[in-house]
Amino acid sequence: MTTTTSQPINDPLTDHEYDGIREYDNPTPGWWHVIFLATVVFSFFYAIFWHTSPLAWTEQDAWAQAQEEEYAKLFGSVGEMKPDQATLLQTMANEKFMAVARSRFISTCAACHGTDGAGLAASGVNLTDDHFKNVKQIEDLYRVITVGANNGAMPAQESRFSVNERVLLAAYVATLRGKKVVGGQPAEGEVIPPWPAASPAPAPEPK
Repeated sequence: MTTTTSQPINDPLTDHEYDGIREYDNPTPGWWHVIFLATVVFSFFYAIFWHTSPLAWTEQDAWAQAQEEEYAKLFGSVGEMKPDQATLLQTMANEKFMAVARSRFISTCAACHGTDGAGLAASGVNLTDDHFKNVKQIEDLYRVITVGANNGAMPAQESRFSVNERVLLAAYVATLRGKKVVGGQPAEGEVIPPWPAASPAPAPEPK
């Protein structure tokens, strides 16, 4: 029978004794302390980002983003839309298309008009009141988005977005009218008649 001889343990014994058992003085390795300190530092920046940063997102935001991406797929399968009154009014009533439009608006227009459309100082006008400078009827929203206005203060988007995307943005901007967001920029231009009522025809749907 072969016997094995255990290697002697060089760690000194501590003065701690529990039920007649004494423990060796074998401290936690240095790499463990480094990992622990790294997690403490990480938690500091983690808390700042998720609780204070405007770039942070919630589970609701992630869900909304996934929903917008799905709706965008549906929107991409639609045939070419006409930038006329009937199409704009019908598109305004399509909740799925408006979810896509909101995402486009925030990524494109919020830098000047704010995420809620109330306008930012020295840049975009307030889109939530009833005053308009370059719009007389709902179709003019598409025209302004396409060719721009105010000597380039509102840049033309014809080369940046397709016809359908510009129709979508125009319809979304039309839905902002009348919300009168508190703290919005002062009204500019003149009050124009309300948008016409949408026809009973169904909104454009994917083919």
